[in-house]
Amino acid sequence: MTAAKRPGRKSTPRAAAASLEAAERCWELRLYVAGQTPKSLRAFANLKKICETQLRGKYRITVIDVLANPELARADQIVAIPTVIRKLPPPVKRIIGDLSNKERVLVGLELVPEP
Repeated sequence: MTAAKRPGRKSTPRAAAASLEAAERCWELRLYVAGQTPKSLRAFANLKKICETQLRGKYRITVIDVLANPELARADQIVAIPTVIRKLPPPVKRIIGDLSNKERVLVGLELVPEP
């Protein structure tokens, strides 16, 4: 049995490579917080500021409140908050804290090489 092709969708190797390249260019980050505490808000502001200066729109931040979505926290094995997880590009990276140490965040997310 063969898969049916969708109209308007390319199934060429070039289209698959372009899709993979686009995914690699967009960073996918998850920020786990517990409500809107000052520490959680500071972590989001710090992460957004770093992403805007380093990634210039090539990122997506998903904020996950562990109080509202504990199952997502369990799935990503969150043990402390706030925690940011870099899902894409691989490998997965984690940083715990309010992300106020910019140099640590840049190195931890591999936005700059280790000094």
